[in-house]
Amino acid sequence: MELRLLRYFVAVAEELHFGRAAARLHMTQPPLSRAIKQLENELGVVLLRRSAGGVALTSAGKILYTEARTLLEQAEQARIRVAAAAGEVTLTVGTLGDSAGDVGTRLAATFRRRHPDVAIRFREADFTDPTTGLRNGVVDVALTRSPFDDTGISVCVLRSEPVGVVLRSDDPLAERASLRLGDLDDRAWFQLPEGTDPIWRAYWNGAAPVGDRPAGPVVRTVNECMQAVLWNGHVGIAPLGHFLPEGLTTVPLVDMPPSPLVVAWMSGRESPLVRSFIRIAVETFG
Repeated sequence: MELRLLRYFVAVAEELHFGRAAARLHMTQPPLSRAIKQLENELGVVLLRRSAGGVALTSAGKILYTEARTLLEQAEQARIRVAAAAGEVTLTVGTLGDSAGDVGTRLAATFRRRHPDVAIRFREADFTDPTTGLRNGVVDVALTRSPFDDTGISVCVLRSEPVGVVLRSDDPLAERASLRLGDLDDRAWFQLPEGTDPIWRAYWNGAAPVGDRPAGPVVRTVNECMQAVLWNGHVGIAPLGHFLPEGLTTVPLVDMPPSPLVVAWMSGRESPLVRSFIRIAVETFG
């Protein structure tokens, strides 16, 4: 059995839909269907039951799915160990603001155990680049937040976190149990620099186009955002539970979309080591 066919089958088995699996594999649906049929012919069994609503695994398909994941993992480990034997193997991980906090802590032990010979380098980006350097090849994989322009970038959501407005503790609104965006119409919001991804910029402007809200100072880092609120009483948003310095608090925004924490990578540069990192990240978050 070709590893390529097994990788295709695992994608279909996990998505239970040929269209979604094809999109995940960055291919069209007809060649994917032919590849699965080829695998079934080689094994002499039916692996998937097809219907208008999608696909379901047969008993044989469920067994192959478990075995295929093991084989693919072993193949990737072999490639990585061979590369390591030829010289130092490094993986550069881009992070944004708080995105590497508990993520980095929870991923580190598992990744070190599976890849003891791989050196990890971290690059922390500011708010001007939510991809943390993926597009220009500075990093191999990113732990960041969406939404942003993901053209050419694959994204896997690790978790979605509710957000709140960041206020000074003595702000009259700080005593409220929750707020709506309309409660902040007269407040100045901190702004991201000109030229920043417009999708990303609009989200941190309270899910509104730039110019629709009173403009506060331009900021580039988490610390600059916090200081703008603390010293000048401006407002902004942050995931609930985000660490705040003394004197600041967050109040839940009930009509603000959540902030997805994601692992992202360039679709055309998905190495075995990057795939392993992605899989460990997904496993870590269940």
